[in-house]
Amino acid sequence: MKFYLSSYKLGNEVAKLKELIPLENKKTAYISNALDFSDDLERRKKSEQSDIEELERLGLDVEIVDLRDYFNKQTELEKKLAGFGVIWVRGGNLFVLRQAMKLSGFDNVLKKLAEKSNILYGGYSAGVCVLAPTLKGMEIIDDLNVKPYGDKSKTIWDGLGILHYSVVPHYKSDHPESEKAERVVEYMIENKILFKVLRDGEVIIIE
Repeated sequence: MKFYLSSYKLGNEVAKLKELIPLENKKTAYISNALDFSDDLERRKKSEQSDIEELERLGLDVEIVDLRDYFNKQTELEKKLAGFGVIWVRGGNLFVLRQAMKLSGFDNVLKKLAEKSNILYGGYSAGVCVLAPTLKGMEIIDDLNVKPYGDKSKTIWDGLGILHYSVVPHYKSDHPESEKAERVVEYMIENKILFKVLRDGEVIIIE
């Protein structure tokens, strides 16, 4: 699996992103469950549409895949995702996204897909942070107390462990969360957690 990991939106490496897209399969699963905490459905739809239009301008064939449709249906999700060449996971609340990934089995499915060479995983903000070994420190930015899937759902502190370091997005950027991102960096240093920072526009590319 190849990775295009942006701090915000597509970032400044769009030419490289185009090179990473599998030529034989431009079907793209767009996952926006990091927004499931929001009650402002109109704002959410506009934000999703903005992302989708950006991806479509790259020549991608985008379909929204809602992980809520696959809660306790990991086998069905695995079959669904097998048809896509690109998986794009957007930002929002990291802890909500992680919960959705666990409830649907996406975390397990992605680890299997990561062994394949002809798939691209892309995304930004929470969609990048979730790949880390741990989510600790990110509660400085994202609210732990929103529970869109029921009050019984516990906070998951383990990331997917696909990266061996944490990623702190929006660092020293013109973004509402930039000040908090600096506090996250302090936390990471104090707790000896390996991390990389991303300013908005910057991208981590793994081929």
